[in-house]
Amino acid sequence: MSLRPLARLAAVGLAAAATAACTSGSDSSSEAASGISPQMMADSLHAVMESDRTVYTRLIVNRLQNELGVIEASEHWKDDKALVLPAQMFRYGAEMVAEKNAPFSYSLQSLWAVNKQNEPKTDAEKAGLAFVAENKGQNYYTEETLGGKKYFTAVYADVAVAPACVTCHNDHKDTPRTDFKLGDVMGGVVIRIPL
Repeated sequence: MSLRPLARLAAVGLAAAATAACTSGSDSSSEAASGISPQMMADSLHAVMESDRTVYTRLIVNRLQNELGVIEASEHWKDDKALVLPAQMFRYGAEMVAEKNAPFSYSLQSLWAVNKQNEPKTDAEKAGLAFVAENKGQNYYTEETLGGKKYFTAVYADVAVAPACVTCHNDHKDTPRTDFKLGDVMGGVVIRIPL
């Protein structure tokens, strides 16, 4: 077995252990005593998400569309017989996780969302996205109560990792911002874990 599947299995195992830790106790001391912290679980989940998203963006979309010119990526990928955009791929994965009733949720959001459904809705999302945009390399962690339930919420910067990211966002007809450059924070990944 190669190292990549082993790393993925380790991350899944870590997430499972964290899930048990996050759901086993009613206070933070019992959570810490029984497993990893919600922050470590969120960080671990994000490491897998960020890696998969970067690989798809660089090795599939950017290579096939921008470098080789073999096939385009399109938000209307079914009609256009094109590649799914990286943001769509991410959203489809989040929707599948939600269908499995996983004990966490995640989404890709932006202060400059091309698709209005990806705009921040809660105060924590707005504060987190602003923080990661202004503090390169730092994550945002908080707790919030939604619908009477308490959550650990983490926000991680979503960075333009390939020319395809920059071109897509800067040239889109609905974009509120047209000056993104490679390496810029374009939005953020929001992960929620119930406490």
